[in-house]
Amino acid sequence: MLDNRARNTCVAVTTSSELRERLFNAGYVADEDLADLLWMGLTLERPILIEGAAGVGKTAIAGASARALGRRLLRLQCYEGLDLSQSVYEWNYSRQLLEIRLAEAGQIESAALRENLFTERFLLERPLLQAIRCTEPCILLIDEIDRADEAFEAFLLEMLSEYQVTVPELGTLVALSKPLVVLTSNGTRDLSDALRRRCLFHYLDFPSLAREMQIVRTLVPDAGARLVEEAVAFVQRLRREDLEKTPGIAETLDWVRVLFGLGHAELPADPRLLMPTLAALVKTRNDRWQLTAERLGKLLDGPRSAQDPSVAVPPA
Repeated sequence: MLDNRARNTCVAVTTSSELRERLFNAGYVADEDLADLLWMGLTLERPILIEGAAGVGKTAIAGASARALGRRLLRLQCYEGLDLSQSVYEWNYSRQLLEIRLAEAGQIESAALRENLFTERFLLERPLLQAIRCTEPCILLIDEIDRADEAFEAFLLEMLSEYQVTVPELGTLVALSKPLVVLTSNGTRDLSDALRRRCLFHYLDFPSLAREMQIVRTLVPDAGARLVEEAVAFVQRLRREDLEKTPGIAETLDWVRVLFGLGHAELPADPRLLMPTLAALVKTRNDRWQLTAERLGKLLDGPRSAQDPSVAVPPA
């Protein structure tokens, strides 16, 4: 079990612009709206719900916030069937059984065991309970809450509104420090109004051409400017194609790293040279099958970069 001590020295921020700068230094290029949202979450001590398509950078926000604020990051990955034993707590049954057997053997007083069997020394803390038992504020990421059952979502309401967890054998455990809770959702099902009311909300879309170029330049600084411009412009066009899985920012970064590693200073004019690199960009069999050399050639024939006058570059 992880201990409750913060791994880093917590940092206080007074403005959203300061937080945005810290996020940038932590490797996350946030726009003003997202920085304002995080600042409001910290100031109001309210959970944050971030919705958006897969691959837009929702999960990365929590990790970058932890680095920027010097906080410990706790993550709960949601899935169908998630229950309290994986998310909140469970009793250490093997240790309890051992204590019972020691009591039966006369090595432990039975009366003392009955009083102590359901105490915190036998409690295994899972991410939600760990978050409120931390002595220093942490970041709690509840990832893909839309994949969890509605019953689990209903259980979250107590924690998100009161920052407390009820353990029947121990009573109500109130937060020692209030975490910044970041919930993400891909929109696979509708979330309840009760959950939404407890959260600040932000919809995160795919970045504009200019901002995605800034992200790639920041995280892949060794790649040449021309390669970055042409690769990002290509991915932006690819996202408008009829694909099963639209490539996200992580795929763009991987693809640019592959192209740079192969020694390309710009996108090659021959689409056949790009075919082997699609493993970093396209993630389903049907999408890979559709992207023939001929189709790639048509995509390559589009505006090559932001310098092309036919490309409208929106503000960052």
